[in-house]
Amino acid sequence: MSKNGWKETAFNDMADLIKDGYHPTGSDNFKYIGLEHIDQQSLSLNSVGHSTEVGSNKFRFKGGDILFGKLRPYFRKVYRPRFDGVCSTDIWVVRAKNGIDQGYLFYRMASHEFVDMASSGSSGTRMPRADWNHLKDTRWPVPSLPTQKKIAKILGDLDEKIELNHQMNKTLESIAQAVFKKWFVGFEFPGHEKTKFVNGLPEGWREGTLKEIVVNYDSKRVPLSSRERDDRKGPYPYYGAATIVDYIDDYLFDGIYVLMGEDGTVVAEQGLPVLQYVWGKFWVNNHTHVLQGMNGISTEFIWLLLSQTNVQHIVTGAVQPKISQSNMNDLPVVIPDSDTINKFQMIIEPLFRKYRLNCDELFKLQSIRDSLLPKLMSGEICVNSGRKS
Repeated sequence: MSKNGWKETAFNDMADLIKDGYHPTGSDNFKYIGLEHIDQQSLSLNSVGHSTEVGSNKFRFKGGDILFGKLRPYFRKVYRPRFDGVCSTDIWVVRAKNGIDQGYLFYRMASHEFVDMASSGSSGTRMPRADWNHLKDTRWPVPSLPTQKKIAKILGDLDEKIELNHQMNKTLESIAQAVFKKWFVGFEFPGHEKTKFVNGLPEGWREGTLKEIVVNYDSKRVPLSSRERDDRKGPYPYYGAATIVDYIDDYLFDGIYVLMGEDGTVVAEQGLPVLQYVWGKFWVNNHTHVLQGMNGISTEFIWLLLSQTNVQHIVTGAVQPKISQSNMNDLPVVIPDSDTINKFQMIIEPLFRKYRLNCDELFKLQSIRDSLLPKLMSGEICVNSGRKS
C-alpha cells in the first residue's frame, strides 16, 4: 500500500490480453486498424485512420478496447476505438479486469512510464517488440475505483477537446481539397464558362514542372543521430520523412513549408506522396524534401497540388524507395494564370489560418494532458481537491 492509500497492483491483475482470432468470411466488412493508421504520440479517440481491406491473421476488438502498438513501443501508439473491428497482430487488444476502470487503464498504458517499461523489456534489435510476460508482473499504484473514474474523466475531457480540433481540421482540409479539385482538376473556376480552352487547358494556363513553382531548401537540412538528439532535447520538432521523430534544442527553419518524403516512407495510398504541412520553428533530417511556393504560388497551393498528384512513377529503389530531387523537380504540373491563383488563395488562406490555430491549440492541450497524466497517475495531484497531496 502506498503512502496515499493506493494499492500496488500487478499489471496482469489489472488487464487481460485478448487474442480473439479473426477468420474472414465473404460478408465481412470490418474496419481494420494497423500500426500505420494510429497517430504517433496521439491519444485522441477518433482521429485514427482505418481500412476496410483486411485478410486473415488479425485480432478482433470491440469498441472501447485498448489498442497498444507492441512493435517499437517507444512510438507510444495507444488508441481507444469507438467501433468494433480487427487489427494487426502487432497490436495488443487489452481489457480491464478486477475492478479496474477501462479509461483509467488506457491512460496508465498511455503514460510514458508504462511505455518506457514496455520498451525496456522489448525483444529484437531492429524491430523490437514489447513482451507481455515482461510487463505482467510489474506493479503499479492503483487508487479506488471512484478515483480511477475521476482521473479518466479529467484526461478524457482534454482528449475530447483535442479530438474536436482534429475533426474541425479534417473538415477544413476537405473543403480546401474540394475547392482545389473543382478549380484545377475539373476546371470549374470562376468564369470558366467564358474561358477559351487551348490544347485542353484554359487560356493562360500552361504545362510546366514542379521546379518552376517551388523553392527547394534541401541544402539546409542537417541530420542528427539518435545519440546527438538525446543530448539536445528541447522544444523544437525534428521532422523525418513522415512525422515528427524527436524534439531538440534548436531549429533550422522558421515559417510555413511543405515536407515531401524523399526516402523510406515516400508513397501513401494510391501512389500519393507522403506530405507534411508544417509551420513555426523546426529542424529537418535528410529524409524529406523541404519546399515553399514561389512566383505567386502559395505553399498551401503546393501542398494541395502534391496531395492530389500520383508520384509512383518517379519513385526509384526496390529495397529503399526514393524520390530524388531531380525526379521531384521534373514532376509535370499544370500552372494556372495568376488571376485564378490569386482568387483561389483568397479563399484558402483563412481556411489554413484556422487550421494552424486549431493545431497550435491542439498541441497545447496535448502538452497539458501529458503534463497532468503522470501527476494524476502517481497521486501527486489529488483529484478531490485539485491540490498536491
